Amino acid sequence: MRSEPAGPRPIRRFSPRRLLLWLRWGTVAVLVAALALDLAFPPPLPGSDAGIATVVTARDGTPLRAFADAQGVWRYPATPESVSPLYLEALLNYEDRWFHRHPGVNPAALLRAAWQWLRSGGIVSGGSTLSMQVARILDGHDTRSLAGKLRQMARALQLEARLSKDQILQVYLERAPFGGTIEGVEAASWAYLGKPAARLSHAEAALLAVLPQAPSRLRPDRHPEAARAARDKVLARMRALGAWSALDVEDARIEPVVARSLQVPVHAALLAQRLRQQRPRASRIVTTLDADLQRALEERVTAYFAALPPRTSAALLVVDNATMEARAYVGSVAFGDRERLGHVDMVRAWRSPGSTLKPFLYGMALDDGLIHSESLLVDAPQDFGGYRPGNFGEAFNGPVGAATALRLSLNVPAVDLLDRVGPARFAARLNHAGVPLRFPRGARPGLPLILGGTGVRLEELVGAFAAFQRQGVAAQVRHTPEQPLVERRLLSPGAAWIVREILQANPRPGHAAAFATGTRPPVAWKTGTSYGFRDAWAVGGTRRHTVGVWVGRPDGTPLPGQYGAITALPLLFEVVDSLPRAPGDADPVPRPASVDRAEICWPLGLAAAQTPAALCQRRLDAWRLDGTTPPTFPERDARLWNAGRERFRVDAASGLRLSADCARPHQAREAEIARWPALLSPWLPAGVRRAATLPPLAPDCVADGREAMESLRIEGIADRATLAPPPGSPRGLRLRVRALGTSVRVQWLLDGRWIAQTEGARGFEYDYAAAGRGTHVLTALAESGAWAQVRFGVAHIGPRPGPASIGYVPGHVPVAAMEGTGEPARDRPAPAAR
Repeated sequence: MRSEPAGPRPIRRFSPRRLLLWLRWGTVAVLVAALALDLAFPPPLPGSDAGIATVVTARDGTPLRAFADAQGVWRYPATPESVSPLYLEALLNYEDRWFHRHPGVNPAALLRAAWQWLRSGGIVSGGSTLSMQVARILDGHDTRSLAGKLRQMARALQLEARLSKDQILQVYLERAPFGGTIEGVEAASWAYLGKPAARLSHAEAALLAVLPQAPSRLRPDRHPEAARAARDKVLARMRALGAWSALDVEDARIEPVVARSLQVPVHAALLAQRLRQQRPRASRIVTTLDADLQRALEERVTAYFAALPPRTSAALLVVDNATMEARAYVGSVAFGDRERLGHVDMVRAWRSPGSTLKPFLYGMALDDGLIHSESLLVDAPQDFGGYRPGNFGEAFNGPVGAATALRLSLNVPAVDLLDRVGPARFAARLNHAGVPLRFPRGARPGLPLILGGTGVRLEELVGAFAAFQRQGVAAQVRHTPEQPLVERRLLSPGAAWIVREILQANPRPGHAAAFATGTRPPVAWKTGTSYGFRDAWAVGGTRRHTVGVWVGRPDGTPLPGQYGAITALPLLFEVVDSLPRAPGDADPVPRPASVDRAEICWPLGLAAAQTPAALCQRRLDAWRLDGTTPPTFPERDARLWNAGRERFRVDAASGLRLSADCARPHQAREAEIARWPALLSPWLPAGVRRAATLPPLAPDCVADGREAMESLRIEGIADRATLAPPPGSPRGLRLRVRALGTSVRVQWLLDGRWIAQTEGARGFEYDYAAAGRGTHVLTALAESGAWAQVRFGVAHIGPRPGPASIGYVPGHVPVAAMEGTGEPARDRPAPAAR
């Protein structure tokens, strides 16, 4: 074998193909390594925080209340579209002109910053991009060292790979530091400038663009001069780049830097807290509230109740009738006030409604065909199975129409009406319409509920009261735009219209002239006061809005002398008058086809066209539903006269009544009278009583039992007497009186006001000096309908203490049922003299 001579090995030539292969595999290796590192060390993207900062805004985006995150940071949501374009121009031109072109790191800017650092020995300009600043904000590590800077650059590349440019910019807008616990341009704008970031001027935009560079050193509330110098530097840059005109820049330089203390908005605080509890993971909650109206009404409520007794609070709710969206929500007089229990949301608290449920009862009675607007009702002492209600001022009015009874908020007619409708059915109808009633444990709906013997919440009461402006349809109040509109029919359109007309015809106290001229929007309103002056209410509606006001103490202690008409009603009208108006708000609401107007007659209650003229003792114009004219209610007690037509025979010559058995023949003719309810007799004029009384029986006729009425007589005070205390007597005018001629319960009225109750012939003692000087009427009214009156005078006497007894039945106060007191009595007529 031949062997090759030994020598140097040949050199392989350069192969471009091999180099390309190595580059290809090297790139793959780098990418794999980068991907592995990226997966192993992902960037802390927004949303991975332990806590959520939440801002609750009005419907126009104005922050109402902000809730800090777990670290106590205040941060409001923001997007490039929600902030001022001036701010975006200042930010991008001053911080990162090439933001939309670089991949997260700007090599040119980094080289320039490095060269300036080498030449000067210090930092002249930074090379960080907005993406790198966002990376620093999210990562939270120190970026002053070389390792920290490299980490920041890597994080910026990771963000660019995961987020769009607008998403990165949004993170900066929401999380850039602005001093203290304020993060994001929106929070900073409200905290330092008191305005949204969407309405920044050139000077304000420049100020907020530079603040994150040194938030502690440039805070305008602490260092206004340093902040101004930094702002002017941004303005100069904007002028040099041609982004803003010289005129705009000069005008911006003149604008001072306002040294405003950090203030977090706290409006509709209790509603904001309520919504955040419902959505704890939401960063932004938009409500339906009107920001300007909310702030104005909060100030009005605070000023209005400043003089009220200690521990008094209030609640106010304004709702748009068309959408049922809340426009203002005040849950307490002063949020955070410990003495007033300002943390308790009284819009949602269960409270006794007083008389505010009465309009719903009258509406239901209209739908049931029980009444029309002028049905004759009895406002006199009555017993309903042991329950004996009285009116607020202890006075009784006798005969009243349904509309008057509702406007005056009379208690006895309302209880009478509820007894005929049925308490359980009434409560069920309200519950179906979205107004649940709360009763004591184990209790069932009873007659006291119509006077406040139950519990309701202001929010649900307002939702139901809006039905009078919404053709009888009640609805739940909406607090956010996405909340669905939940509606339930409460009344027919006709019944709702009639009740609204009745309530709207009630003039504003002390403003009847202004109301009549139409200078203010017409309001259908109702007040209420619960037993013991614990709750004062006023609820009212116009065509566009429904407003509810509650006043009281959250702990349930009484507020003597504070009731709906003097405490809550004036505020309701102030709020209504401050609401925005539109053309047509004062126009009458169109009358439904189911409603017509008809002339009716008392005491029968029937249409005048169907009533003989002799039986029509009083004519009134009434609103009817579906063309029906229900008659006056019959009386419950069989011993009483029943209202209605009573036919009988009389002697044609003498006019005396004939029975079925007479001793001699008579030439008879038919006659009839219209009876009034027996309990109304003391209030009827003598002529009216005679027209409703049967003529005497002819002497030769056997009694027919139609004159079984008891004959009542008052003993103890002579008719037409004048009373005066004996000289030197310490007992004043204390006299003992009693009713003779009856064995049933007797109610005693002095000038129409209840003063006592007796059984049969038992007497009672009373100090008549409390009636005051002048002429007075004492009435005894038996449950059988029998009655008697005496007139007496009181001579001039010295000042005496007022009556000790208040209420209808002394000691009979169903506290567990929270009996309502109704409303204050106006000047009302006393019972007529015999």
